[in-house]
Amino acid sequence: MAQATALPTPEPNPAASPRLRPVRRRLWRTRGISLTTRILAVNVIALALLAGGFFYLDSYRTQLINERFRLARAEAEIAATALAKASPDQRRRLLVDIGSSQVLQLRLFSPDGALEQDSFHLGPPAFAFVDPASEPWFQSAARALDRGVDAIVGAPSVENYREPPDTRAADWPEIARARQSGRTEVFLRYAPDRTPVITAATPVGDGAGGDRGEMLLTMRNALDVTQAVRDARQTLVIIIGLALFLSVQLSLFLARTIVQPLRALVRAAVRVRLGRDRAVVVPRLPDRGDEIGLLARAFSDMTHALRQQIDAVESFAADVAHELKNPLASLASAVEAMDKVDDPDLRRQLYAIATHDVQRLDRLISEIAEASRIDAALSRATFAPIDLALLAANVVGARGARPGLAGCPIRFRRGEGDTHVAGDALQLERVMDNLLDNAVSFSPPDGEVEVRIWADGGRVHLSVSDDGPGVALLDREKVFDRFHSVRPDEEAFGGHSGLGLAIARTIAEAHDGTLDIVDKPDGTPGACLMLSLPPIGEEDEE
Repeated sequence: MAQATALPTPEPNPAASPRLRPVRRRLWRTRGISLTTRILAVNVIALALLAGGFFYLDSYRTQLINERFRLARAEAEIAATALAKASPDQRRRLLVDIGSSQVLQLRLFSPDGALEQDSFHLGPPAFAFVDPASEPWFQSAARALDRGVDAIVGAPSVENYREPPDTRAADWPEIARARQSGRTEVFLRYAPDRTPVITAATPVGDGAGGDRGEMLLTMRNALDVTQAVRDARQTLVIIIGLALFLSVQLSLFLARTIVQPLRALVRAAVRVRLGRDRAVVVPRLPDRGDEIGLLARAFSDMTHALRQQIDAVESFAADVAHELKNPLASLASAVEAMDKVDDPDLRRQLYAIATHDVQRLDRLISEIAEASRIDAALSRATFAPIDLALLAANVVGARGARPGLAGCPIRFRRGEGDTHVAGDALQLERVMDNLLDNAVSFSPPDGEVEVRIWADGGRVHLSVSDDGPGVALLDREKVFDRFHSVRPDEEAFGGHSGLGLAIARTIAEAHDGTLDIVDKPDGTPGACLMLSLPPIGEEDEE
């Protein structure tokens, strides 16, 4: 009989776990794949990893066979020890008893290699090999699956078991090896139905070859090993099938709940971009509290803000055109009339009008440019902790050195509370300058401007009050409109563009604050503009 192959115990392969590559380097290959396909692929890949349990069953089978090897070695050595001490009659009884109780076939060979005794000849056989032709079709499929798994995992080949017609010790290579080494040798073969046949050869007695030179050969058909592996494999197949069905259904459900609203958002975005339907409604998905719902509402708010910005730009452009037409018309009339007037005094008046209109145009263009840049400047600004009281005190102190303000004193008062805010110092200083310019221009010659700052109610407040005529309740929002200008009677026409308070409110809102006109605390006549900002937080300090 040809040399059989002992089944080795598998060892872990540390190189089988590759390092993870960066995610960004892996994702580029899937950018062109739809989200539904990705969701299905991810879930199926996870199941494929679970299906890899088929291959781990080979390791399970190897462990079972190794246990049978140890059992076969122990049984052979115990039986050989008992046979060495037994008489010939006792040997026959021992062979039959051990074979029937342990489901083994025991063969005892003489020193010259002839078969002396066989438990299957002395008594009823303890087992019989199954004929594959008599088994149902699914057992053939199971054997084919066994061969396929062995081929995939690279399992070592195992010789098929064939019963010699006239058995002798020379037909069993494990007997020759055991006789030579003086130790028990265990071999593995496959029965016709591909179940393990485990044989163990050992000397009978002490020393190499034993006292009498006899050799004992035990054989077991380990049906339980194959059945255990196949049962585990069948259970795994059922689990994988159910998991695959549930995974596909859940993946499709997940894809529908994600992909369908995203497609609706894409269609709305395309319509908004093309501008074909200004009244297009971006779905807000109010019933969804997940990230898709947050995205939909954020996208809807962004679209609404974009439309408001477009409307504001269109309105601003119309206002700019209107504001520029008046000084341009006046300038054109003065220039045209100069060529037709000979009176020097009248020419000087026309020249003064033209000069005033040019200055007015220059002021308008400068402030319009400043107003158009304010949003971009605020979007690039980096907010930092600022002591609003210290900034206000510096602004008030700096105005004292300017000419033309001696008749209108400015008083600064600081109240209680921490007045630190997060913001852009230059932009907040511009707000204070605009508020002071407005208050000074409306104050009477003997009036006074008061700047107060305090903190309460989770806000930092700065108010600028004057002793002027004040603002009617119905007009308190109109003064913040661009180009809205109601100036004192004594002020020269065109001295202000009407953009100062509009710019100040834009800056305040960019700082998450408010700018409003309120009643003066003491109830006296005059206007009071109050800037309210949120106090600095811990994240701003960091």
